[in-house]
Amino acid sequence: MLGSFHAAVAAADPIHIVPQHLPKPPKGRTLVIGAGKAAASMALAAEQHWPADAPLDGIVITRYAHGLLTNRISVVEAGHPVPDESGEAAAKRILDGVRRLSRNDLLLALISGGGSSLLSLPVATISMADLKAVTQELLRCGAMIQEINAVRKHLSLIQGGRLAAACKAKILALVISDVTGDDPTHIASGPCAPDPTTYQDALDILRRYECKIPKAVQETLERGIRGELTETPKPGDKVFVKTENRVIATAQQSLQAAAKFFEANGVRAAILGDSVTGEAREVAKVYAALAREVKAHGEPWQPPVALISGGECTVTVRGKGRGGRCAEFLLSLVNDLQGADGMHAIACDTDGIDGTEDNAGAIATPDSLARGVRLGLRAEKLLENNDGYGFFSALGDLVVTGPTRTNVNDYRAILIG
Repeated sequence: MLGSFHAAVAAADPIHIVPQHLPKPPKGRTLVIGAGKAAASMALAAEQHWPADAPLDGIVITRYAHGLLTNRISVVEAGHPVPDESGEAAAKRILDGVRRLSRNDLLLALISGGGSSLLSLPVATISMADLKAVTQELLRCGAMIQEINAVRKHLSLIQGGRLAAACKAKILALVISDVTGDDPTHIASGPCAPDPTTYQDALDILRRYECKIPKAVQETLERGIRGELTETPKPGDKVFVKTENRVIATAQQSLQAAAKFFEANGVRAAILGDSVTGEAREVAKVYAALAREVKAHGEPWQPPVALISGGECTVTVRGKGRGGRCAEFLLSLVNDLQGADGMHAIACDTDGIDGTEDNAGAIATPDSLARGVRLGLRAEKLLENNDGYGFFSALGDLVVTGPTRTNVNDYRAILIG
């Protein structure tokens, strides 16, 4: 199981992928900017394969503890999933640098998941404290990442295509996708991509989830709705004529790599999709039902078979436990399977961090439930408290990789023997 996860992560390694997509140097200089959990490794790959005699400099922002040593491109670490002042200062440097580029220059943007928080430069009408508050509310309520980003784009000077609008030079954005559908507008809130959403959409999302937001955020969105503030650039806007957003790594590619790993070890692999969304615990119940059907009736696949999937589930936090969406999914799966024979599973985030914890995810075995009972742990109670981390930590079944410096979202596999 763990080997299949490593195969999935390796398929999204920027060190191997980025060099294939680097352009020829322009007549002028090349400015590299970037944001995301893969930003440092993408920058290192670009730096290592750029001609030594061609001008190259820049700055990328990554999550704390995700940095790497580079020579020509500065790497700044900042807050994720809640933005902070380090990211704000670095984002301002990026915007200032982009505005100074000429038509003979090139902007090479290295974009990956996590960039929405890291590339945070709030509009003048709100503060960083305001942005932190609204981000925390959106993360708590279980909103989809596309919805969260629709709000952030309209509170940012740099996201939602506004970075492209500020640039006179040609832009090539190399994008590692961590969202379902792989649309660049949703990855790191699309700094170089058109934004189809509006101020009205952003305010509607906050109202739908009953988010408690600062007055300044409310007033900013209302001003935008009234037309007093400029909208984000939309599809078809001429500012994108000189811009290419190229997705170079996706969840589907990683799932295919994991499938090849299973098949090389004599196990059929069935890819259930790279865009699975919904509440993690509810998705797990559906997968448990499918796994039982396969085990009992050999439909729609005969065992042994590995059911693998990607995407990004959500967790509506009601308890006070620890764990991200992968641990929540896996604990719900264990609870629903009730120790079914021959069922092994893994759920891990390809960035190496499940939510805000120190693990990538966890592994479940047929006796996970029984071992938990012997330790006095009731899976159902821990699930109510959103404490998947506590359950699998007690069993010694956490998967700890440290930062992988890439991110194509979650990886899940159920091996039915």
